[in-house]
Amino acid sequence: MKRIFLIGILWLSALAVTYAQQDTKAKKLLDQTTEIYQNAGGVSIHFTGSQNGKLLLDGNRFYLECGGVKSWFDGRTQWSYVSQNEEVTVSNPTEEELQTINPYTWISMYKQSFNYRYAGQKTLKGKSGEEIILTPQKKQDIKQITLLIGKDHVPQYICIENRQGDKQEIIVQSYRSNQNYNDATFRFNERQYPHAEIIDMR
Repeated sequence: MKRIFLIGILWLSALAVTYAQQDTKAKKLLDQTTEIYQNAGGVSIHFTGSQNGKLLLDGNRFYLECGGVKSWFDGRTQWSYVSQNEEVTVSNPTEEELQTINPYTWISMYKQSFNYRYAGQKTLKGKSGEEIILTPQKKQDIKQITLLIGKDHVPQYICIENRQGDKQEIIVQSYRSNQNYNDATFRFNERQYPHAEIIDMR
């Protein structure tokens, strides 16, 4: 009995060391990816997956065009324009809301808000890289985020899964750094949408 107990303790200890090493590797990959992104200047991304679209990023600001919706975020205020009904919703989103809108929000939040683990070399949707699983430290609508990071430390695939089982997949087709954007890129311009109804939720 003592021998079985000792073997169990040794097995659990080895498992704990393995997970610690995986978490260390995951953290290293995330840190490297974050550093490269933060030094990339403006970034332009075109993607396929659940929907086709494009994403322009500069720090915590973004412009997202996807599925008939255009979203601008200047670091504080978000404008979401739905072309079908010509409505613009204006809001000051929370961090959790931003996670569901901008798939790159994890770059600035993984250290404070997520647990992470390394899941090995994988090929997902035709993209190869190292897989990392992020899970929220506190209960929220997002259940987990799956990242596939390529050799250049650029995310090749992102899957955001909510607690209802819905998944939003993003397969990166092009990634360009050092893009120059002015402030207007991340703000809604009323002159370009003169017939839009503005709904201010702030």
